This record gives sequence, structure tokens and C-alpha cells, in this order.
Amino acid sequence: MQFTASSELPRTESRYEAVRTRDARAEGAFFYSVATTGVYCRPTCPARAALRENLAFHATPEDAERAGFRACKRCKPREVSQAERHAQVVHAARRALESADAPIGLTALAAQAALSPHYLHRLFKKHVGMTPGEYAAACRLQRAASELRDGRSVTAAIYEAGYASSSRFYEGGGAALGMTPSALRRGAQGVEMRAVVTHCSLGHVLVAATARGVCAIAFGDSAAALFEELRVRFPRAVVNPPDAALEALATRVVALIDATEVASSIPLDLMGTAFQQKVWRELRKIPLGETYTYAQLAERIGAPRAVRAVGSACGKNPVAVVVPCHRVVRTDGELGGYRWGLDRKRKLLAKERA
Repeated sequence: MQFTASSELPRTESRYEAVRTRDARAEGAFFYSVATTGVYCRPTCPARAALRENLAFHATPEDAERAGFRACKRCKPREVSQAERHAQVVHAARRALESADAPIGLTALAAQAALSPHYLHRLFKKHVGMTPGEYAAACRLQRAASELRDGRSVTAAIYEAGYASSSRFYEGGGAALGMTPSALRRGAQGVEMRAVVTHCSLGHVLVAATARGVCAIAFGDSAAALFEELRVRFPRAVVNPPDAALEALATRVVALIDATEVASSIPLDLMGTAFQQKVWRELRKIPLGETYTYAQLAERIGAPRAVRAVGSACGKNPVAVVVPCHRVVRTDGELGGYRWGLDRKRKLLAKERA
């Protein structure tokens, strides 16, 4: 059952089960009162569960109080929940890391949050799926990439992003840029790739690859629009006509679209943050014909509270089908989003389930 504060109250059976299991997903969606004690609580209240016949459910604290119940002194339903406090702490820590001009140590970050370093480290990883150090490294890499795209020199971009030296930049994951820093600065100038647009059952599909592997697979309504999109992404790259190897790869991609081949052996050349790469790797593990929810995917990468970040990483996937972001749906069974159109997502899933 998906609990949201904005939805209608879920059925009594689901609400009772959420209270019995102290399901954190029900936080804020409803409150319950106990007839024998005269108090009302959060669904996650640590008090011993009351008998089912003594429970009643309310949409808001005000509703419970109008019915004659007083707030529980253990779970304090009138105050911000522990889950919300944790989310606020992690949000503040992320903003601090994103805006820092120089590296922030875990001790200093924890002091800002008034928590112990060990507790903040555990809390941050639970919510984000990365340690504060890993997240800070991803932020620095993104800043470096942004500086390079804006035309800054490689040296200036590296120092502006917060790296103490160029060696620290390369040790810290500069290879995740997907190309050399100088090439990224020049809009992929000097990077050679081949590209082809072919027809498939879902319209047109573009397949582009560098010497390292496939860097783009995209659906579109015309070849011209797909090539233009590739040029925007790599404005100064040398895009050559397809050769026999790329034609063979494109044939395999079309077979993937029709669910007659698996994608495990197709080489990739992807540029993304550490978190995005982690999500994309996990996407490739989803079996043909199956789907995960965004929440399940977040669980599988060890970041159960990073559902929104997981959805964002799926939306930025540059390689359709081979990295099967179409196999991720909402908890309520709805398709969710898909950067190449929900109709294509629906058809891809139908083919794979067949």
C-alpha cells in the first residue's frame, strides 16, 4: 500500500496493518486513536499496539482532537516526526556540500547538524545512498564539468571545483566525465563517434558510440531531430557515418526493443555522477519481463529514502533499452515517467512481458 498525505485515507485494513508494523511510509498520511487510553498517535508510535477494535483513524491531529482524544506524549503527533527531522538534517548537509568552496570534513559537517560524525554518516548514507564523502566528490566532479562546459581552462575548472591539485581530480574520479577534461571543455571537440538512425517498432531510434562503447540510444519521431539532439549534447564532436560494427550494434538494439535479445554484452561509454552510475548499474540487473518500483530500486542500491533521486537518475539515463529505465514504475502500479514518452514505455513493457 502506498501512503501519501495528499491521498484519501487508505482502507481500514491497510491502516491497521501499518500501525501494527509501524510502517514509516504511513507517516503523515493518517493518525490513530485508542478508545481505552483516550490518546491519539502517529502510525509509527513505539507504544504497544492496541487491540484492533479499540482503534479509530483520523486524517489530521485536529480531527482526532475534535473527537475527544489528546496527543500521545511518546510519539508527539503534533510535532515534526523523527523521519522529517532526519530528512531536514540530510537536506541541510547536502546543501552544505553542494555549495562548499572547499572540502568539508565529516566532523565539521556533523557539528553543523549537532550530531555525532558516526550518526550523521549512517543517516546520510541511508537517505542518499552515498556517504557524505562520496556525495562531496560527486558534487566537485559536477562543478568541474560545469566549469569546463563554460569554457574555463582545465586547471581553473579543477581548482574552482574545489580540488587541491589536478592529481586529486584524476584520483577522485575524473574518468567519470566520459571523456578527457580538455575535450569536455571544447564541447567534445576531438572526440570521435559514429551515429546511425534506423527504424524500429517504436519509430526512429538513434545509436551513437565512441571507441569505448555506446554513448547514446534515443527514440524520436524523425532522424533530423535525433541528430540535432546529439549535436546539442556533443556540440563539437566529430560524428562520422556508421561502420559495420555500429550497424551490427544498431541491429542488436532493435532486437532489444522487440525483446528478442538481452543487453548484457553491449559495451557502454556513459557519463554520470557516482550516484547515477550506481542507479544505471542496478537498472541493468532488472530481469526481462519484470519491473521494479522506484522505491524498490532505491532499496536495492542501499538508499531507501532516495526515491526522488533515483527517479531523477532514471530520467537522465542517456541509453534507452540497454539501461532499461522503462522497467521502473510507481508504487501504485502507474507507469511513472519516461523521457521518450509513456506510449513507448508501455509498448516496451508489453513486448517484454509477452
